[in-house]
Amino acid sequence: MSKKLNGKVALVTGGSRGIGAAIARALAEDGADVAISYAASEDKAKQVVNDLLAKGVRAHAFKADQANPAEVEALVKHVVERFGHLDILVNNAGVNGRSSNGADGNASPVEHLFAVNVTGVATAVHAAENYLGEGGRIINVGSILGQRSLFPGVADYAATKGAVALYTKAWARDLGPRGITVNNIQPGPINTDMNPEDGEISDALRAGTALGRYGQPEEVAAAVAFLASPAASYITGADLTVDGGSLA
Repeated sequence: MSKKLNGKVALVTGGSRGIGAAIARALAEDGADVAISYAASEDKAKQVVNDLLAKGVRAHAFKADQANPAEVEALVKHVVERFGHLDILVNNAGVNGRSSNGADGNASPVEHLFAVNVTGVATAVHAAENYLGEGGRIINVGSILGQRSLFPGVADYAATKGAVALYTKAWARDLGPRGITVNNIQPGPINTDMNPEDGEISDALRAGTALGRYGQPEEVAAAVAFLASPAASYITGADLTVDGGSLA
């Protein structure tokens, strides 16, 4: 039976773990060939690729530093060279406000946040737009903090996600005439390595949701898979919030 993403090629940045890995698996389940990128988790990336191959699709992992524009540009080019084309770009790779300096130790924490969360996303989009055609999809993974700062100490991170949200709307205008949609997923508290459901602030975050629980990576992945599908062909420039009612 034909699946809704048969024949499509997707790139999921930061696809070796957490939300990115769940997105990669969801797109493969719908029939897409999937490339993922990773910065350091090679073993985890290989496991994700094995999971994807077991679904009967083509898959490959590429190492790329999202903070390095040259590596991001090369990543997109290598995906097209290996798979023949590109239809779906999911900008998932990101760091939070507690991340350390850049790999070279020279970038300040704020510079590194913007390099990965904003410049890395913009570089991937500008590289991918050279290959995406009619029906292409760009899906950015932002955060509810890009819409509302819910607690102290997240100003810099929130600013990066706010930038992604506004970029999304502008790119939707830029690329709409070519039949390419651009949307922004805004997760709330999701159970990942970066924000585990048994972490230091998990009780407060859980209490702030309408549903009274953390979300799972697969629930974000389902929203991405929908936006990547033909059913979402008339949705662009939108923020799709997956937060259990945190912003309700």
